Amino acid sequence: MTFHSQIGRRHFSALALGAAAALLPGAIRPAVAATPDEIKKRGRIQIGILTDYPPFGGIDENQKPAGYDVDVANLLAKAIGAELNLVPVTGPNRIPFLLTNKVDMLVATFGITEERSKQVLFSNPYSAFTTYILAPKSIAISTPDDLKGVRVGVARASTQDSALSAIAPRETRIMRFDDDATTTQSIISGQVQAIGASSTVFAQLSENYANLQIERKFTLKAQANGMAFRKQDEALRDWSNDFIKTISENGELGKIHQRWFKTAMDPLPPMPQF
Repeated sequence: MTFHSQIGRRHFSALALGAAAALLPGAIRPAVAATPDEIKKRGRIQIGILTDYPPFGGIDENQKPAGYDVDVANLLAKAIGAELNLVPVTGPNRIPFLLTNKVDMLVATFGITEERSKQVLFSNPYSAFTTYILAPKSIAISTPDDLKGVRVGVARASTQDSALSAIAPRETRIMRFDDDATTTQSIISGQVQAIGASSTVFAQLSENYANLQIERKFTLKAQANGMAFRKQDEALRDWSNDFIKTISENGELGKIHQRWFKTAMDPLPPMPQF
């Protein structure tokens, strides 16, 4: 909208309505500062989480957010001494929600990359999106060399496809499927002997197809996930790093991982250096 020296009546009315709306209970207003002290003083912290990416973030049977990230966010709010307000975000709008003050921070399975670090601050890793070679316990695989002659399924053009293609011997029979669901079905049906898949798929197979005795053979790639903050919110980032260290050392983070992934937690990956 272009503002002239004199604002017309309709423009003035629109501005007045906008100002009134901003004062309504529950309206999202720009935060004064996202520091631990300010958040504790106001008594509320707004954390952006995914609700379409279980078990990191999903919806439970009561239509409420649930998952690894949600449990971490609850612990964080308790530690900082504030009421938690979960704000659902999506992959594409995570950064816009953060930069426009709709949330104080993100706990949203956010991979730490050089490109993203130009826009936001990242905490140290609090989780990892890890891809593995998965296969039944009866199949002896421990290194890439053991994949010679093995039928291995992956989702076409995925992270695991790229990682597997880079290390697999030429004799490996890589079978590419349209998505994770069809890749997972390929090992359930016996179409392939192993798959390249994420910790999420491994959790699903462990819970729903325990009879297959699928296990992690070796890691293809571990993507470090960090909490994200606005560039000026270094104090909140530093506090969150201490929080992550505490829950890692006291075992609380491991319990959350066990709950949602049905397996012991691997050591967190190091902070990426750019």
